[in-house]
Amino acid sequence: MIADAGTLSLARRRLRWRARRGLLENDVLITRFLDRHGDRMTSDEMVSFEALLDFPENELLDLLLARRQLPAALDIPDVRELLDRLRTS
Repeated sequence: MIADAGTLSLARRRLRWRARRGLLENDVLITRFLDRHGDRMTSDEMVSFEALLDFPENELLDLLLARRQLPAALDIPDVRELLDRLRTS
């Protein structure tokens, strides 16, 4: 768990760096979301975001465009809510 504001700020910067994608469409969608919401993401939201970033490029794009659903192992409220926010950003 991320404890203090300084650590949370560093974690957000690292998440933004990790969020850079090879597929332009993913990069645009994710960067737009982070520009709007990144500074207010909680540690739980960042954990959910990290889980989504583990997907290969094309699978992530399919998730972001709602062409596929989350796999059962990740279909939990926190990840689902973050994915919904990403889709509407």
